[in-house]
Amino acid sequence: MVPSTGAPRSTLRAVERSRLSPSGLVLLALVTVAWGLSWPAIKIVLAEVPPLTFRAICLVAGGAGLLALARLAGQSLQVPARAWGRLLVIAACNIVGWNTFKIYGIAHLPSGRAALIGYTMPMWSTLFSVWLLGERLTVRRGASLVLGMAGVGVLLAADVAGMASATTGVVLMLGSAVSWGLSVVLLKRFALPAPTACLTGWMMLAGSVPFVAGAVVLEHDRWQPVTSTVGLALAYSVVIAFMFGYWAWNRVVLMVPVAVSSVSILAVPVISLLSGAWLLHEPLTWRELVASACILGATALVLGSPAARRAGDR
Repeated sequence: MVPSTGAPRSTLRAVERSRLSPSGLVLLALVTVAWGLSWPAIKIVLAEVPPLTFRAICLVAGGAGLLALARLAGQSLQVPARAWGRLLVIAACNIVGWNTFKIYGIAHLPSGRAALIGYTMPMWSTLFSVWLLGERLTVRRGASLVLGMAGVGVLLAADVAGMASATTGVVLMLGSAVSWGLSVVLLKRFALPAPTACLTGWMMLAGSVPFVAGAVVLEHDRWQPVTSTVGLALAYSVVIAFMFGYWAWNRVVLMVPVAVSSVSILAVPVISLLSGAWLLHEPLTWRELVASACILGATALVLGSPAARRAGDR
């Protein structure tokens, strides 16, 4: 259960550890793989499905699916009336902002490069957490952030000219990273009183409204049957990337400080690069290996913090 909005900050800090539990590590590993493979899946789907329609399908089907599973598990689907305003603010950043910028940004860039820019998120979330949560950037977390961002920088430096010529894509992906980073911090700050599956499902459905409206008004004339390959990629996006991925990520975010969860997810662009090379034949060079070592090292560093350390000593 997510801590209630009325819980004192000292109580929240008392239960929040700076290290993921074994179950949290499993969730983190699974969501990393799920989201890493989702980037080439997006490129595959966009070849036949308009972007707003694609996201509308993912959000409506994913949100409804999560709420149905929560109900089958005996969980309440009610969100207190006082919490809806905050839920909509999180949805605006985590669902609308992230997905809008991402879906248009990836159209201008290779999936691996787009993922790398999107996953500058830890830098933004860490800055927001210092401002909005009062989290202190420890030496270990700061070093892991620098190491992870260095890995991203190695890869981005491989195609500076290409990035410069795709300015629109770069700006859009940076917008998605900032929006996602802010949503991570707001999710912890607001601590909405609802189970994670319920909270995530309602966020998806609330965030789907502008996508559904946009798809109906702007893209209805482009709707057509899709091939089996695109159908499989779309199903993967709905069930794995959205239903499971968003639920698992929100669980991880609520378990540990922002700097820990944010840096931990940096392995996603590594998997995106590898899967993009495998499925879409995107280039894979020595830079990917160096960057992967930096990013995985950063993840190991931040996850290796002492288990007994609590958020209250930040």
